Amino acid sequence: MSEQSPVCSTFEAAIEKAIEMEDDGFRNYLKAIRMVKDQAAKKILKDAALDELDHKTALEKALLDGSVDKAHNLDKPVPTMNLDYLVGKKELGPNATGRDALAFAIHLEKNAVQFYSDMASACAGAPMADIFSRIGNDETHHLQTLEDLYEQHFLPEG
Repeated sequence: MSEQSPVCSTFEAAIEKAIEMEDDGFRNYLKAIRMVKDQAAKKILKDAALDELDHKTALEKALLDGSVDKAHNLDKPVPTMNLDYLVGKKELGPNATGRDALAFAIHLEKNAVQFYSDMASACAGAPMADIFSRIGNDETHHLQTLEDLYEQHFLPEG
């Protein structure tokens, strides 16, 4: 995906850009799955990749229907812990652990949340601004799930 600022032109162009972002996320997960040896890491990455495919499919359906189905958009964002600041961002290697895979997935999801926030801002006043806000809210749900898993397994109590 290009590093340009988000621009909102038409519904179709905005949705296509979101599809490209979801596909890039899926490809990042797929590359990592093929590289890591640890089975726990593979499972974490596979689950996250399937979420990306689910979003991509929902967006492709939106091109046909003119809107995103209710299962993929939430009214409000889910609070997250912002663990991306705690769990450094690094590329995965063959010896990556489940902890490394979770950190990797947290960063990719955080990027998705930011992407949808930027798209909603770029499309302010247009009908698709609300769509991007709602999809971004759904991404916060995925981010929270990953952060909860990280906290449960790798952060000390209290």
